[in-house]
Amino acid sequence: MRILSALLLIIATPIITSAQSPAPAPRPKITGISHVAFYSDDREASRHFYGELLGLTRDLARTDVDLYRIGRQSIEIEPTAHPGDPHRIAHYAFATSDAEALRSYMAEHGIKVPQHVEQSGATRWFAVKDPEDNPIEFVEETPALFLDGISHHIIHAGFIVRDRAREDSFYPDLLGFHLYWQGGMKDGITDFVDMQVPDGSDWLEYMLNQPVNPDKWNLGVQNHLALGVPDIETAEAFLHKRGWKQSEKEKPKIGRDGKWQINLYDPDLTRVELMTFRPVQKPCCSDYLTEHPGDVH
Repeated sequence: MRILSALLLIIATPIITSAQSPAPAPRPKITGISHVAFYSDDREASRHFYGELLGLTRDLARTDVDLYRIGRQSIEIEPTAHPGDPHRIAHYAFATSDAEALRSYMAEHGIKVPQHVEQSGATRWFAVKDPEDNPIEFVEETPALFLDGISHHIIHAGFIVRDRAREDSFYPDLLGFHLYWQGGMKDGITDFVDMQVPDGSDWLEYMLNQPVNPDKWNLGVQNHLALGVPDIETAEAFLHKRGWKQSEKEKPKIGRDGKWQINLYDPDLTRVELMTFRPVQKPCCSDYLTEHPGDVH
């Protein structure tokens, strides 16, 4: 009788399996670029470039930085503590649906994150470093829509990458970014890798195969941002109407990705690329793998 009771107890006791253990929390959405921030040595010259030439609205409520609104995104121009330093990147920021949940998700996966998110009004954010120590922020907010200026959408931002595999462990493997397009200055060489956010159309561009010690000009070319425009002729006319002094380096051209572009350079030599949303010819090197961005993020 005792043996039968023991057997019945064993049968009645639930067995905990790995399939029944709590599932890890899903990654919150990462929907696009929130803003990009660069350092400047000359605040007035930067105001002329971003405010007068590009026609972007400056948020006068911000006094610590010059904040320019683009659709639901923004460009921050920060005064540098080290005038003449060729490194212009302050940080790049991506939009997320839930900053605290994303902070916890990254912590659970071994990423060094702050103890809590920052908050200002309804905006919540936190800052981290990617595997190559690039400063990255993730921002949760509901921004107003600004439709003035030459563009309404920051479609991508790029920076120099030394080790693609290390960066891939963070952006696609952990955060869900996926390949949009890749190509190079010459066939058979990959210099540009466009990693689209998992829940939107904006992308981060890896700039590969760069010198170990790039000069200020090269850093400004590689560490850049791109503003989407419907067509390059209208963008060019907008600039000319505002007194644009076009240089040889700023002529419209079709890039290796098959899209029209104009490369502008702000007073600190940071490249601001005007790019059409869709290609006008077949790109080199590889096909596009996902949807193209539109006029507003």
